[in-house]
Amino acid sequence: MEKLRLHAPSKKPFHKTSIAFILLFVLLTTFIFLTVYPNDFWLQSLVTGGCEPRRTRFSHFVDPVALPPPEPPLRILVGVLTVPSTYERRHLLRNAYFLQPNLTANAHVDVRFFLCNLTSDEQRVLVALEVMRYGDIVVLDCEENMNEGKTYAYFSSLPALFEETPYDYALKADDDTYIRLDEMALTLERMPREDLYLGLFIPCKNITDRMGWMTGMAYALSWDLVEWISRSEIPRKHRAIQPYGEDVVLASWLRDASRGKNRFDMNPKMYDYYEEPTPCYSHEFIPETIAVHKLKTNLKWAKTLEYFNATAGLKPSELYRI
Repeated sequence: MEKLRLHAPSKKPFHKTSIAFILLFVLLTTFIFLTVYPNDFWLQSLVTGGCEPRRTRFSHFVDPVALPPPEPPLRILVGVLTVPSTYERRHLLRNAYFLQPNLTANAHVDVRFFLCNLTSDEQRVLVALEVMRYGDIVVLDCEENMNEGKTYAYFSSLPALFEETPYDYALKADDDTYIRLDEMALTLERMPREDLYLGLFIPCKNITDRMGWMTGMAYALSWDLVEWISRSEIPRKHRAIQPYGEDVVLASWLRDASRGKNRFDMNPKMYDYYEEPTPCYSHEFIPETIAVHKLKTNLKWAKTLEYFNATAGLKPSELYRI
């Protein structure tokens, strides 16, 4: 009999392309882990880290982008020094300032009226109505006066009044001055934020004169100077120096303390209302005006506001003929 011959099962050859594919897959997977998760690839990363998930170098695709905070606007206080009885003038000024075009400067401007203590029932009632209606009145603790310390009372009170929302600049202005808020803000936007003393300088166009001063029509101090006035003995002991006006006295404070070195003369952008030729300080209206002074009558106010197109936004209506 023929012996039964046992045959082992035949082995099929492993295809070479399959091996190459597996190797390629392993290499590609390793490359991806090394590239995307270079730290997480190693085993020790699983035990040395805390619970905080690891951040990959691609995390910025999903995280919110941190934008820089917006630059705060320039903060300007226009303090109009006036007296309780001038109700009509304050009403005119409110209209003149409220109806000005929106600021092109990045600035926040507040216009407020500063009075000394009220002395009659008429003032207490009528000023109270203004406070309730407009909220723009500040009553200082002083006796009403022209050249006996009201300027000191004004500037020295500001830091405490606006401690939570300080300004960059504070202006002292007369109530017969029309300030163009946008021109003023654009000017201050380019100025130093410290040790600044800006206005219409006397003597005319001679800013280097150490004994000069800014006229009372409207001038600006940087907030650091306002804070200095509130705490310094120099202005406190020399609130008034007769026979000099208070704006001359203020210049003497800065001079004695070697402050206000950043002085800027705004001539010809600040000037008196033009009636007759006056050397240096009075001329016809100009488009780049910052302030016009000596508007003592309603007619002068009307001509000034007309030149600067204050009523340009008036809409036609059957209710009036203007």
